[in-house]
Amino acid sequence: MTDRLRILRLLAVGLVLVAGGCSGCSGGGTPEATSPATVEQAQSIADPVVKLPNQDGSVKFAVLGDFGTGRKEQYDLGATMAKVHETFSFETVITVGDNIYGRQRAADFKNKFEEPYKGLLEKDVKFYASLGNHDLREQPSYKLFNMEGKMYYTLKLGDNVRFFMLDTSYMTPEQTDWIKKELEGSNDEWKIAAFHHPLYSSGGRHGSDIRLRQTLEPLFVENGVSVVLTGHDHFYERIKPQHGIVYFVAGSGGKLAPGDINKSSPLTARGFDTGLAFMVVEIVGDKMYFNTITTNGSVVDSGIIQRRMPVKDQKPEQARQSGPTKAKTTQEGQSP
Repeated sequence: MTDRLRILRLLAVGLVLVAGGCSGCSGGGTPEATSPATVEQAQSIADPVVKLPNQDGSVKFAVLGDFGTGRKEQYDLGATMAKVHETFSFETVITVGDNIYGRQRAADFKNKFEEPYKGLLEKDVKFYASLGNHDLREQPSYKLFNMEGKMYYTLKLGDNVRFFMLDTSYMTPEQTDWIKKELEGSNDEWKIAAFHHPLYSSGGRHGSDIRLRQTLEPLFVENGVSVVLTGHDHFYERIKPQHGIVYFVAGSGGKLAPGDINKSSPLTARGFDTGLAFMVVEIVGDKMYFNTITTNGSVVDSGIIQRRMPVKDQKPEQARQSGPTKAKTTQEGQSP
């Protein structure tokens, strides 16, 4: 396959989703009704593909999880990411934890992070990390993870996209109070949560973290979160929308659990557990376009998500179902 054809495949999307969000909400009072996520149309092999918009000024980022092994497979996927960046110039990589496995000395950060992603770092692509269970507590001080010494923090891209980066290995009451206040205080149109342990997963080894779901999901539903990015299980899975939110497991950036997705799971909208993968994402207005790409450049999942929106802002046919949301804006984090 020529490089030109491969890049065209990398920049293709096919599946259309609709999710719900919060725009112009007020900080206190009664939560507004919002539209939940629904699947408009399922992708089939015969569907024609639609290119990512690749617009100037849009928010573009990649998603990577469970990657820092230092093995050849990680380097190969890193090379594919750099190749994609040549035509789809994302400026940010969001990590969902397990950034470095095993020893974590200066030489290990070089071999397990700086060298595999050299092609991106040289282009000034910024990695923003969240912590996984294999990550040492000193990682927030590592300059290239851009955590500024904080275990959990928020990150704003563009005018209306905010990420809530959590440390779910230690979900303390203090952190729970912090994320509640941050969500309630944000009036960003796109609210995206990123952390390690999945609230929903069809993994045989780990699967859904029910206790964490009981803590976080009500806050996400009530405060207009549209998308949740997680890792921990070593495969890729897109979950069928849950309570108006689209969940992803992107835990195969460097490690793989072949065949670990429960094929009879009612949760799976699309899954891939036979190779490593990462995601590239573009947000244009109320729509999020995504591709999930393997080491050889294949697109194994793709789609368009529409953010959660207050029912008052929707056309009647878009607002047949509703869920709560509320909001306002700040940016801060918690140091170790």
